Amino acid sequence: MSKALDAATAGRFARAALGHVTKAYPNKLDHVLNGPEDALGPRALHPVFFGSFDWHSCVHGWWTLFTLRRLHPDMTEAVAIADLADELFTPPNVAAEVAYLDRPNARGFERPYGWGWLLMLQAELRRHPDPRGRAWAEILRPLAEAFADRFKAFLPISTYPVRTGTHYNTAFALRLALDYAESAADAELADLCHAAALRWYSGDRGCQAWEPSQDEFLSPTLMVSELMRRVMQDQDFGSWFDLYLPRLEQREPATLFAPATVSDRSDGKIAHLDGLNLSRAWCWRGVASSLASDDPCRPVALKAAEVHLNAALPHVTGDYMGEHWLASFALLALLAEPD
Repeated sequence: MSKALDAATAGRFARAALGHVTKAYPNKLDHVLNGPEDALGPRALHPVFFGSFDWHSCVHGWWTLFTLRRLHPDMTEAVAIADLADELFTPPNVAAEVAYLDRPNARGFERPYGWGWLLMLQAELRRHPDPRGRAWAEILRPLAEAFADRFKAFLPISTYPVRTGTHYNTAFALRLALDYAESAADAELADLCHAAALRWYSGDRGCQAWEPSQDEFLSPTLMVSELMRRVMQDQDFGSWFDLYLPRLEQREPATLFAPATVSDRSDGKIAHLDGLNLSRAWCWRGVASSLASDDPCRPVALKAAEVHLNAALPHVTGDYMGEHWLASFALLALLAEPD
């Protein structure tokens, strides 16, 4: 499999995402009903992010589309992406998404996974050099700022990290939030993310890597590494990483080097394991980029990334239970800087 985001791969991912960001059903809502009047369908509740099986997958489906459009502006699908964005990313639609957050019992809506992805989406739009991209970023800005404010309120009272490899993983959410904080020059959010990361993870030593679990799509072990390399300076990260995974040169813990087995890709939870393989590839490539060129762990990390990419890339499209979200994780891995 190609390890680069070539035009053919970009087109395949774009077609998959275009096929699901407006597919409202089946749909798994994160929705608390406060009365019978709240029994509404996905599009009534979320006029922008109503597709892709669930809200957060729709958000990062759009991150995939906008990223592909920026990197491959001449691909055939770029016109359809822009036209659909003009239709859905409107001030009234975004205002309705913001208003949803003010509903009673919506305080924990999509926390923290969806929060991080919405901010990642806004960070991507802020990178777009063309007027349409800048217009979408400005339209989405109130929703991004609302989620940034939620992080700012939550992180000071969040005593403990969440280390599971699913939607509640705090290292993943902080890693995405940092992209936004830096792009938006939101120093307050950046400082809170740095403080939380150091508070939660700086003392980690000799990680045992009890993974994978059956439905994980994030590596609990490597996700901490990916966050900490962004938070720490290179020299500090290297010292911390040597203590965090002290036997890496010997390829231990061994479980981190063996791609997860996906026994049934039509089962949504089991299909998560393709995402785990892609998230490991992303993290391994990131770790390698932050190690010294002569560090013996660097080629070990690069090889592990290659093995995990080979295991997962053929399965990004094919079955809807994976297809509605896996392209985003493939992009994270393919765009990570391995050199």
